[in-house]
Amino acid sequence: MNILVVDDNPRNIQIVGNLLKEQNLKIAFATDGSKALELTREHEFDLILLDVMMPGMDGFEVCRKLRTDNRSKNIPIIFLTAKTDSASVVKGFEIGANDYVTKPFNSHELLARVKTQLELSSKRKQLDQLNRNLEKKVAERTIELANANRRLLRLEKSKSDFLSVISHELRTPLNTLTGITHLLQNTPLTDEQQDYLQAIELASARLARFSEMALLITSLQTGGQLPEMFDLKVNLLFEIAVFELRQAIEEKKIHTKITLPLEEIMLFGDAELIRKCLIILIENAIKQLPEGGTVMLEAAILPDNRINLHVSDNGPGFPADILEVFGETVPSRDNLVRNMGALSLTAVKLIMDVHGGSMKIENNPNGGAKVNLLFAGKE
Repeated sequence: MNILVVDDNPRNIQIVGNLLKEQNLKIAFATDGSKALELTREHEFDLILLDVMMPGMDGFEVCRKLRTDNRSKNIPIIFLTAKTDSASVVKGFEIGANDYVTKPFNSHELLARVKTQLELSSKRKQLDQLNRNLEKKVAERTIELANANRRLLRLEKSKSDFLSVISHELRTPLNTLTGITHLLQNTPLTDEQQDYLQAIELASARLARFSEMALLITSLQTGGQLPEMFDLKVNLLFEIAVFELRQAIEEKKIHTKITLPLEEIMLFGDAELIRKCLIILIENAIKQLPEGGTVMLEAAILPDNRINLHVSDNGPGFPADILEVFGETVPSRDNLVRNMGALSLTAVKLIMDVHGGSMKIENNPNGGAKVNLLFAGKE
């Protein structure tokens, strides 16, 4: 530890110096303020013992100058002073002193105060070093995160581009296949050939739906589809979805029931995205229902002003793996492969996320599946 002793009296310097050297401390000295300032510019000190009453530049002025210099502004300063009046003591602290010792000083008191300031100085330096290390680590981590984010964005773009290409590559042969199957429908076929044709049509429809769903999910995840928000009538949303699925509803003789409160419910959202939500949920219900089953569409305004749209049925309900999967943000790949319903429900959840809402799936106690779509109500 290096200590600078500043006093115009060589005798005082000698006494203080001998006392500190006994503690294995390194000592430098100056007999005036100018020399003290010069030494602090050339060397590093851990503590300064500064006499107040010196000719020319007194200790107060030296302290002021030390505190305005970046090289010395944090060095602890103990005033050595014969002035014991409160005004002088307060003045010393105001201009930057850390402590003071009155003359004539007691050697034990001086050493105790020196030790205290050196320990505090050491702790401050350690803290400064820790802060510098922390700032360095934060800067390094920030760079790592920025690089990782750039890589993630590139991967997201690659995924989006890949799915777009896959969708395009699927659509072209699918359109051809669909055209051929339509032509074959008007051609005399054996029962076995009719079965093959029906299998091809079902597989083509499944592939087309998978392609559309994958593109929708990618678009929602990457921000490629921003919602166009308008005030929408819930009854019209229900009626449009049911109308678009009328063929599938009629083929399985499905009963549809729409239940609305007397008061008209207006929903603030993207009409196209909400339409897709409802169609996905109704289609899923139809697929699981036996012939003659029922799909129920209901809407209600909750006490907290949120709007709840729910689609339910009297079918077998959700399988356990689907209920488990949608406790997560995104279904696992295995579940997606096993169940197209998981992929479509992922799309619904992402659409609700875009609207700042939420999706909840459950099985009714008396049988059947139920999906709740919760939208924020107007303020």
